[in-house]
Amino acid sequence: MSGIFSPGKLMLTSEYFAMDGALVLAVPTRLGQEFYFRETDNGESLIFWEAYHQNKLWLRAVINYKNWQVRETNIPSGAEFILKTLQNVQLLSEIKFKNNFTYHLKTNLQFPADFGLGSSSTLMTNLGEWADVDSFHLNKISLGGSGYDIAVAKEKSAVLYQSVPEIKYDKVNFNPPFKNELIFIHLNQKQDSREGISLYKSKNKSKKQVSEFSDLTRKILLCNELENFSELMVIHEQKISDFIEIPAVKSRLFMDCPVFVKSLGAWGGDFVMSSKFDGFKDYFWGKGFNTIFEWSEIINS
Repeated sequence: MSGIFSPGKLMLTSEYFAMDGALVLAVPTRLGQEFYFRETDNGESLIFWEAYHQNKLWLRAVINYKNWQVRETNIPSGAEFILKTLQNVQLLSEIKFKNNFTYHLKTNLQFPADFGLGSSSTLMTNLGEWADVDSFHLNKISLGGSGYDIAVAKEKSAVLYQSVPEIKYDKVNFNPPFKNELIFIHLNQKQDSREGISLYKSKNKSKKQVSEFSDLTRKILLCNELENFSELMVIHEQKISDFIEIPAVKSRLFMDCPVFVKSLGAWGGDFVMSSKFDGFKDYFWGKGFNTIFEWSEIINS
């Protein structure tokens, strides 16, 4: 089988406001999703799909793509999502699912599914590369969202990303001198970003607010000192909290933490970013958060 790999991502700035065109700074993770494929000219028009989570089989499905029926599966809801996504691939592609070939397709998610590092975006990126279709378009019609995570997965690099008025992004070298002071803590749950997005969309926002987050992103990208970076993280977090009217994660879970704590992506789950301080591991472990990564362990820079 031939293979493709796309890295996961962490969104450092402009969560929610990304959908209205605020500049996003996002970075790739060391772990991502592998995609393997083999095609056989046997006239059967079948798709054999296997999805693994950390090398353990999670979803399997057999799909007839002439009538788009799931012949067999162990998870009907998962198979239905894959079926609809592959229908979109067929719609966009000039080469895939246009004949009677049988396709053996296998994915392997290298990180736990509840990490929120981009299981869907890495899938869309891999499928786009395999089928020679626009991954942003495939993602839009299959999932929605701003698309920043597709840019990270495609470029395998930190990016500055903007979705409005049109998608544009640049690879950037985000390698701050204080990176080894930064830590990433998992909050023991996967956040459904659709809930936060619905809340955000229900609120009126101004061009000035969008511009403020773009300005913050530019300043954060250029930071050379941890103190300045920390101050900008606190400002960013408070602005989001004030707008969506949800308490910031520090005030909810880490009120007595001596340094900044910033949500990454949708609020309420997944990862937060902070910085080291004396006894930081004991502090977070004592609150029940045992999954802590240093920069070099999770970020692919």
